[in-house]
Amino acid sequence: MAAPTKTAPIETAESTLTLESRVATLTFERDDVRNALTGTALCDDILATLAWANARLDVSVLIITGAGKAFSSGGDVKAMRDKAGMFAGTPSEIEAEYRSGIQRVPAAMHAAEVVTIAAVNGPAIGAGCDLACMCDLRLGSDAAAFGETFVNLGIIPGDGGAWFLQRLIGYQRAADMTFRGRIVRAEEARALGLLLEVTAPEALVPRATELAAEIAAKPPQALRYAKRLMKLAQRSELPDFLDYCAALQSFCHGTQDHAEAMAAFLDKREARYTGR
Repeated sequence: MAAPTKTAPIETAESTLTLESRVATLTFERDDVRNALTGTALCDDILATLAWANARLDVSVLIITGAGKAFSSGGDVKAMRDKAGMFAGTPSEIEAEYRSGIQRVPAAMHAAEVVTIAAVNGPAIGAGCDLACMCDLRLGSDAAAFGETFVNLGIIPGDGGAWFLQRLIGYQRAADMTFRGRIVRAEEARALGLLLEVTAPEALVPRATELAAEIAAKPPQALRYAKRLMKLAQRSELPDFLDYCAALQSFCHGTQDHAEAMAAFLDKREARYTGR
């Protein structure tokens, strides 16, 4: 849908990708199917965008949002009913489809080098809810809604949602959402910790862009290292983690951006970072 341009130097099939001032924005453009992640090219767009952003040192933040009424409705329920597409075949064949298909998204999101922000413009249901939970930060309009609704269809979160959700809001609250399959509206989502902020619909993307710009204004290398440390801390023992912190910190102390940050702080001026 978006051909390579000066601001989006990769092709995306069913999304719009832009880049401005170190902030990339990926907007799903399949409102006709409520931005479903199965039966569309949206997963491929996510994967291509993450690979591009990780390789581009002039990208610090990626905003993910949806055009139309929904953030993402997750899986294509009609295809599930009809046992079509990735839901066709034997259990072994369906398992292989999950592994080679939608499960590539949580792996790639978890490995993202850039800060990821979900701007949840409407319902985020099933795999759509899980995609939002894979992001570092989530903002939502007052039309946002979250549903870990797999059990209502007699299935489980096959995209890793049970791993992400409980780490985000705790086991008990995640269990409540998962076992009951209920819909959580915007204000409750903020109270649970699913959303950082709630805005009016027209203010969502501007606010996400404002937050992204604030983050992207930080020293690029230090920002990526801080993201890496946050992820590593989830799976490391403290002694090993501290060793890694010391190694990265010693590198940061030798960067031009660190020297510029110190000079700007002492001179009481805005810093000008180069990513070196």
